[in-house]
Amino acid sequence: MAKTAFVTGGTGFLGGHIIRLLREDRWEVVALHRPSSDPAPLAAMGATPVAGVMHDADSVTAAMPEHPDAVFHVAGNTSMWKRMNREQTRDNVEGTRALVSAALARQASRFIHTSSISAWGIQKDPINEETPSNAANDWINYNRTKYLAEQEVRAGIKRGLDAVILNPCGIIGPGDRHNWAQMIMLIDQGKLPGVPPGSGNFCHVMEVAKAHLSALENGRTGANYILAGVEASFLELARTIGFLLGRKAPRRAIPKPVLLAAGRIYPLLALFSGKEPDLTPEKVALVTNRVAADGTRAVAELSFNAAVPLQQMLSECIDWMRQEGMLSDK
Repeated sequence: MAKTAFVTGGTGFLGGHIIRLLREDRWEVVALHRPSSDPAPLAAMGATPVAGVMHDADSVTAAMPEHPDAVFHVAGNTSMWKRMNREQTRDNVEGTRALVSAALARQASRFIHTSSISAWGIQKDPINEETPSNAANDWINYNRTKYLAEQEVRAGIKRGLDAVILNPCGIIGPGDRHNWAQMIMLIDQGKLPGVPPGSGNFCHVMEVAKAHLSALENGRTGANYILAGVEASFLELARTIGFLLGRKAPRRAIPKPVLLAAGRIYPLLALFSGKEPDLTPEKVALVTNRVAADGTRAVAELSFNAAVPLQQMLSECIDWMRQEGMLSDK
């Protein structure tokens, strides 16, 4: 008899890869989608789409099958604009609370929660899974809501939920339409205004997806697992993208004071467009204060592959974007 998984965020970057891996392993996959969204992409991956309101526990419980072998809560609101704070809190915190409640009601065998390295907030020193978070009162709503969402999972564990929490760093790879793909498109179009002075930690999307499935068998109940990959400066990232595209990339990073000023100006311009600005004070803070993370626990316990080279991740992402018509024909 096939195992059954319930997945949120299945139409997203990471969620789609998780669904494909599950289907390759012959799982039955039930995937939640908003009532207003198109279920066709989920059906195309071999999942059974079900409509539901993620922050409504009754709605999610009705959508979730009885006794699922696994619940993968991948959906999340990654906005970095304070005008979206209320909606983000609803999605990330209330949504996780609803998923936990539904998983308990439906007696799910295991709950895999996709969090983020941001759940630790901005840290000056390198962190590992035992480092106390300082995000409970963080002024960056994304950091705070990712931390609070983890507390909802921990509350569920106290009620009997068998849950594992995964904390990816920056994810790169095929299927990306909104994250680092934005930088790739701007470099392709010659419109990237500059590069932040900081650095980041980057991991391959397929390895992150595999870690989620590994967590089902190997993750310890209540444990966090940092999914860290290769360290690179944003300038190295941009220049690697430029090399792969055959395009010019910035030769030096933007001074931090300039970036801080732009982070204050862009939101003012967004008052007229209504769209999330390319730069906000939150985005500037995150890219200029990256958290250095130790991912050895995930490597040891989940067999996570943290060694995929940056150029390989970007090359696979760029090849996919070309196939999707997101880049020029060159």
